[in-house]
Amino acid sequence: MGLHQDKKSQYATYFCLGKKARTFDLEAMFEQTRRTAVERSRKTLGKKFISEAKSLCFCIFRDTSSSESEESSGSSDDELIGPPLPLKMMEEPSNHIEEDILGPLPPPLYEEVEEDDDDDGDSEEEENPVQKIPDSHEITLKHGTKTVSALGLDPSGARLVTGGYDYDVKFWDFAGMDASFKAFRSLQPCECHQIKSLQYSNTGDMILVVSGSSQAKVIDRDGFEVMECIKGDQYIVDMANTKGHTAMLHTGSWHPKIKGEFMTCSNDATVRTWEVENPRKQRSVFKPRTMQGKKVIPTTCTYSRDGNLIAAACQNGSIQIWDRNMTVHPKFHYKQAHDPGTDTSCVAFSYDGNVLASRGGDDTLKLWDIRQFNKPLFSASGLPTMFPMTDCCFSPDDKLIVTGTSVQRGCGSGKLVFFERRTFQRVYEIDITDASVVRCLWHPKLNQIMVGTGNGLAKVYYDPNKSQRGAKLCVVKTQRKAKQAETLTQDYIITPHALPMFREPRQRSTRKQLEKDRLDPLKSHKPEPPVAGPGRGGRVGTHGGTLSSYIVKNIALDKTDDSNPREAILRHAKAAEDNPYWVSPAYSKTQPKTMFAQVESDDEEAKNEPEWKKRKI
Repeated sequence: MGLHQDKKSQYATYFCLGKKARTFDLEAMFEQTRRTAVERSRKTLGKKFISEAKSLCFCIFRDTSSSESEESSGSSDDELIGPPLPLKMMEEPSNHIEEDILGPLPPPLYEEVEEDDDDDGDSEEEENPVQKIPDSHEITLKHGTKTVSALGLDPSGARLVTGGYDYDVKFWDFAGMDASFKAFRSLQPCECHQIKSLQYSNTGDMILVVSGSSQAKVIDRDGFEVMECIKGDQYIVDMANTKGHTAMLHTGSWHPKIKGEFMTCSNDATVRTWEVENPRKQRSVFKPRTMQGKKVIPTTCTYSRDGNLIAAACQNGSIQIWDRNMTVHPKFHYKQAHDPGTDTSCVAFSYDGNVLASRGGDDTLKLWDIRQFNKPLFSASGLPTMFPMTDCCFSPDDKLIVTGTSVQRGCGSGKLVFFERRTFQRVYEIDITDASVVRCLWHPKLNQIMVGTGNGLAKVYYDPNKSQRGAKLCVVKTQRKAKQAETLTQDYIITPHALPMFREPRQRSTRKQLEKDRLDPLKSHKPEPPVAGPGRGGRVGTHGGTLSSYIVKNIALDKTDDSNPREAILRHAKAAEDNPYWVSPAYSKTQPKTMFAQVESDDEEAKNEPEWKKRKI
């Protein structure tokens, strides 16, 4: 048996019957024991004793360094066992003595320090949520010349779809676009109806298109029609007994959890839910009513985040919320949420599902708690709106609320206004363009803000450090150069020994060819000369060569204008009296003597009229 001892480690090796025994690494065993002690002390002491432990460890490190100096002079070489100090919390000596003595620092203390730093950063951001707004950069997508009234972004954030008052729906692919920012597809799914709402399904494979017609459509990602809702019978009084909407639509929304279910609201005073698999009839019908039980038109509708509630804002200023499975009476009903007669353009649920934001046509934005739906939590005024689809939405962290403002043409610029949810203070605003801000959308995955304006532009705001993908993918691509049109010209193959029938004629001068075409009556379109004689080739002569032409010329065209029929009859009176032949001999014995009235002039008639018939001057 042999024993070897070093300054840092000690090994014991045993030999028995010519075989090597197990080897024990004492230094590794001490290191494992030391780490276990560090972790146990960290769990028991807690965060409030960390600062004291750091100062204590610093003192221990001093003693250790001094003891090491004494050890070099021949003193005791005992090794110190205890929790090491994080390197960033103490002044590191130049010779790194602590690493030689204490070994590498255990990971838990590093993680603790990093978590504390992250918590400090989070607290700073919580104090100022404006820093999370991604508005440092922007790109502009040219949709058209009319208002962009609809925006939709798929859940992954790869494609954007825009719709407007010009009936067009355009598709934008961020990964496929370059710096020219051109749409890869444009179509008119609803012919001559304005697009009012566009929304991707929760799976991203279908798009709900709501237009000014009474029939909503569902198209796929490439623009091909999947289904079209049926139109109802407008002569039925009870709208629950018809199969579809009978008047213009306002908006629509997909169910956040159930695939293939969506909802629409219309001017026929109903909110209907549909299923893509059954386009011939709606799934259920919700009928908003006033407090007196009269019909009222819903102007906007939406699902809650869990899909269990359906909220609708009506023209009388009320907000009504139903349970999705109970269509009779609303679960919540606030009758004076906004001014009556104004169209509430948007209602949106927060991500936690407890707060509802409503954008009213009375230039206000209000916040509601659905757990206490008896009065608004906050209200902000002075937000003009002139469009029936002005949006409002929540930020991805639920700390900000965003909406847009409208302006008259040439009277300023539209703004995107940010409100803090906790205090409802107006904390930030962005000048978008010299037109109204109609639509706004804050995507939670991309952390980018999409805005639709009244002058046909769709803008995307992003921050290179805070945003992900989306507009960042296309701004880095250079614009492709336009390829010149390549025209194929016919090449002449010269074959001197070819047959004459395949030989192409030589090109002659243009002047001679034009003179030759001028002499050709067909190529020069020479008019046909008039027919001379009796006529030929199906054409009638102009000089009466036929019997029909003679009759037309001499008899049928002889029209005597007898302006006075009495004189025309009396012209033959003398001849009939002198030579009676037909009628007079038969009635000569019984016929009385005819007496004709004398013709009087207008002046004589005027004189003979009685006084009461004469015109008074």
